[in-house]
Amino acid sequence: MSTDLHVRRRPSPQKALTGTLKWVLLGVGIVVALVPFVWMVTGSFRTEADLFGAPASLLPEQWSLHGYRGIWEELPFMRLVMNSFIFAGVTTALCLVFDSMFAYALARIKFRGSTLCFWLVIATLMVPFQVTLIPVFVELFHLGWLDTYHGLIIPRATSAFGIFMLRQFFISIPRELDEAARIDGAGHLRIYWQIILPLAKPALATLAVLHFMNLWNDLLWPLIVTSSTEMRTLPAALTLFGGQHVNDHAVLLAGATLSLLPLALAFFLAQRYFVAGVATTGLK
Repeated sequence: MSTDLHVRRRPSPQKALTGTLKWVLLGVGIVVALVPFVWMVTGSFRTEADLFGAPASLLPEQWSLHGYRGIWEELPFMRLVMNSFIFAGVTTALCLVFDSMFAYALARIKFRGSTLCFWLVIATLMVPFQVTLIPVFVELFHLGWLDTYHGLIIPRATSAFGIFMLRQFFISIPRELDEAARIDGAGHLRIYWQIILPLAKPALATLAVLHFMNLWNDLLWPLIVTSSTEMRTLPAALTLFGGQHVNDHAVLLAGATLSLLPLALAFFLAQRYFVAGVATTGLK
């Protein structure tokens, strides 16, 4: 009897083959995704002659720190990293505050025109950032905010995607919590700060990681708004090594490798909340 049950519990050959095929495809996908990153990291330790002599090789023939020395000698690297942290960090914090406040109003407060406001937010998702770039640049020029921190940060201090994402998460929180808080005399600000935000930590962490990654890697906006090397972020400053006639690829790869480290650290620190936020956003 026990032998028969044991035999029956064994997966069929078809299911076993399907499972094996899934793992093979997953492994191939992982390799395809990781090879460019491995080539970037190892390429940052190669010389220019090695890069062009054997571009398909993953390992350098001779390890060299030329790229990293070039980053420190030819660019104000620490200033660029500080600018990137200020731009990405402060803008992410402001986005979390403003997006969550707007999302709370759309999700938990009934007012005339709330549906229209929500659809206007959705409509802005369909407008490419490049469409509004010139009007915003002209406005910053008249305000005298070009090549400044507030010129970099304030126009990016909110996002339609963040409002939409947090609204969907806030809707999934039971309204009975709001009613219980109102019985105790709490207003909207207290409900938002002491009830909704603590329960929305997974969504906030997910949005923070997405915003930080997007802003840290942003090239076009800092390149347009800033003009001096001292105010540029790391991705924008690396374009100095991408001239028409001169390209120092080792320095570019070294800079790209160093710029990847904060993103990896941010993701690993918020990985638990990130996965939970992606899994639960929009579910009731």
